[in-house]
Amino acid sequence: MSSSRLLVVVRDRAAVRRYSPRTTQAYVQWIVRYVRWNGLRHPASLSGVEVRDFLTYLARERHVAASTQNQALAALQFLYRDVLEQPLGEVSGLAAARRPVHLPNVLSREGVQRVLACLSGVPLLMAQLMYGSGVRLQECCQLRVKDVDFDRGELRLRRGKGDRDRVTVLPGAVSVPLRAHLVRVRAVMARRAARGGGFVELPGALDRKIPRASRQWGWCWVFPAAREYWHVESQSRRTHHIHPTVAQRAVAESGRRSGIGQRVGCHTFRHSFATHLLESGADIRTVQELLGHRDVKTTMLYTHVLNRGGLGVRSPLDLGR
Repeated sequence: MSSSRLLVVVRDRAAVRRYSPRTTQAYVQWIVRYVRWNGLRHPASLSGVEVRDFLTYLARERHVAASTQNQALAALQFLYRDVLEQPLGEVSGLAAARRPVHLPNVLSREGVQRVLACLSGVPLLMAQLMYGSGVRLQECCQLRVKDVDFDRGELRLRRGKGDRDRVTVLPGAVSVPLRAHLVRVRAVMARRAARGGGFVELPGALDRKIPRASRQWGWCWVFPAAREYWHVESQSRRTHHIHPTVAQRAVAESGRRSGIGQRVGCHTFRHSFATHLLESGADIRTVQELLGHRDVKTTMLYTHVLNRGGLGVRSPLDLGR
């Protein structure tokens, strides 16, 4: 199997296993890096020893995070097990890295408002949804019009992390600006359709099952990209959802401008959403469902910032006050 053919098979096997496009892309990138690190030798001629040495290089010289190292290991295990059909087997020192437990970066309510005050336009609306609904950045980017329910005050998130659907709250504070935003988006999509474009990508085989759905309003992105692109397979001009870096850069800059002295990212809003709900007395199981966590232990990580501490403990310095 040639090197060029190898990557084609990797993508095919990943598709059969129903890996997400982002996982597939990450695996392909790690396999390419592994091949280049080994002097462009074909992986079939290498073994678990070379995999171990590559992971050692990542940890000792590149100083990658444990999660990054484990992702590289998972990619190479997939390569040898499912593509080359040469499982790595038992190799000394070849094991997943122990992931440290980090406390989430959480802003106070005042801090959140100071950051939001430095935002405007679409990034502001996205940040309000991430904080007010607890959605991940990618989930916010991929939100479709049909999944916004103003009447019930809900957001239906499709194919989130782990390929699972869930429902979360739609904050009433964004209802009016979000409706106004969708009016502008609808006008943009109508203009693109009049020029022969206005198509959006559909999940699965819906392009074949419902050919006209790619132009239906309900399937449009809530946050479409500013420009269309040419889709070779369908020979049409399509609209992708907004790129995550648009919100990432705007939020990072607003965090610096706000002067709160904390590093702020898009995921900070999700952490703050969970923490502030728990502080207000929300049931932890409810918060777990809203966040889409598989295990309540993941949600319990946010109890560290509650006023009484995770175990309801008061400092001895405060006991006499």
